[in-house]
Amino acid sequence: MKNAFYRGHGLGNDYLVMDPKDLSFKLTPANIRAICDRHWGLGSDGILAPIPSKNADFGLRIFNPDGSEAEKSGNGLRIFARYLHATGRVRRKTFTVDTKGGRVAVELHLDRYGEASAVTVEMGRASFAPDALPCKLAVDEVIDQPITVAGQQLRFTGVSVGNPHCVVFKPKGAEWTTDELRLLGPELENHPLFPKRTNVQLAVPTGPRDIFILIWERGAGETQASGSSSCAAASAAVRLGLVRSPVTVNMPGGALRIDVAKDFALTMKGPVAEVARGTLSPAFVRGLR
Repeated sequence: MKNAFYRGHGLGNDYLVMDPKDLSFKLTPANIRAICDRHWGLGSDGILAPIPSKNADFGLRIFNPDGSEAEKSGNGLRIFARYLHATGRVRRKTFTVDTKGGRVAVELHLDRYGEASAVTVEMGRASFAPDALPCKLAVDEVIDQPITVAGQQLRFTGVSVGNPHCVVFKPKGAEWTTDELRLLGPELENHPLFPKRTNVQLAVPTGPRDIFILIWERGAGETQASGSSSCAAASAAVRLGLVRSPVTVNMPGGALRIDVAKDFALTMKGPVAEVARGTLSPAFVRGLR
């Protein structure tokens, strides 16, 4: 169908899949913002655009709701995997997807209805090197470093999992509030230390293999869940000796299991749901640029 969309979510983090070759318009930043607007458009945490790839079975571009492009998204990859299976574009349970943040391996887990209701993604290897984020600190690794934001002195760990993350921990037994997330999230996202901005996780260890995080996504803001954020926070927690792998990362939208190998290779497993399929109306499309 022309101008078709597929909507799915991973623990409340929702994306639209839109194939550029089936669209009568281009996915420009302005059009992406219009489509993702929750009052004037369809509403979404981003758009997933399949593209050809010479390096993997499928290629994927990931757009944030502000029109910028993301390197990688764990929830987005799970939604994309379910889309491929649900629309008959893939028949086998394992395949690869090429993203700007690197190639990943995907495994589908089919439920009793034959639907891919859970997906495992090999998310690559976490790096704490400042060049990988990037981060302007002149250190070998961005581990437990001081940062001043919103008049507060905090300590953060920088992690790249194909996209940049800033993880700030409170000690076990403490709590982060949504007010703190809304204050610190945008300040950290746009901090001068991060020339390409960053995703933000406010984290607390809650057990020997469990953490809780609140998430501020670069280009999207507060989100209920994030696969790449879960990978980054789990990696940071293991690196700091706060928890052991595998790590259950609890978020407002639910939980993901993250396996952190000794070399910090990451494997994420979690649920994914289909919500709707449809087409944009001709009148809406006429209003796009």
